[in-house]
Amino acid sequence: MDSSNRRKILEKKKKIHDLIKRASSTLDPLSPFDSFRRYTKNDLSVYLEPGRGDRLSSSLKQHIRKLLKNMEGFYGTDWPLQAKVKRKEMSSADARYIFVRELRNEASTQRICEEGCDQIAGFVHYRFTLEEEIPVLYVYEIQLESRIQGKGLGEFLMQLIELIASKNKMSAIVLTVQTSNALAMTFYMSKLGYRISRISPSKTNPPTLSAKYEILCKTFDSEAKTVLENDGEPTKDCVPSLE
Repeated sequence: MDSSNRRKILEKKKKIHDLIKRASSTLDPLSPFDSFRRYTKNDLSVYLEPGRGDRLSSSLKQHIRKLLKNMEGFYGTDWPLQAKVKRKEMSSADARYIFVRELRNEASTQRICEEGCDQIAGFVHYRFTLEEEIPVLYVYEIQLESRIQGKGLGEFLMQLIELIASKNKMSAIVLTVQTSNALAMTFYMSKLGYRISRISPSKTNPPTLSAKYEILCKTFDSEAKTVLENDGEPTKDCVPSLE
């Protein structure tokens, strides 16, 4: 490799590193999308606010651990080990959150936070990171209390995640789904248009048949499509509208 190509590669890596650093340092990723701070549909009224893994109160950690138990049935006997992994992940300095808080009255946002800031009904845990040298927003968790599921909130949250990824110039969204979670697989693939990534265990060569999960992705540019998607079929680049 000649010095010119080496310099180009190093410049590209630095640009991507700076991109991820800048995205991760954003104090309020919801600020460009004020219309997404509230969701009031289907007899549900909630308020969304951002958070960080290294700034979680002990009470918030407790609520997150409780919601993570949603996954116990899908992991089966692997759950005790996975629960430990998830508890460690949730407090990482790289972890970013969108917390779902219920609105029980028409009080101001300030008053709601003052009176019940540690009471959450759901959350999204995501990170800005690299996957196969591609800058991505990786969704680690999206968990909702059972009583607020099936009301369109999950789709609303994922729409917001796509907007945040696009605003921060990420090239794709990546997430992991347990193969036993048929509802989640259908939700992401049939409803939201995610695809099984070529880096997913079932798509590797040879396939990792013992794996109990799939890696899904939605790509926003041609390079990410080439690297992360599972086939070479031409598709139109999908970039969420910011309007």
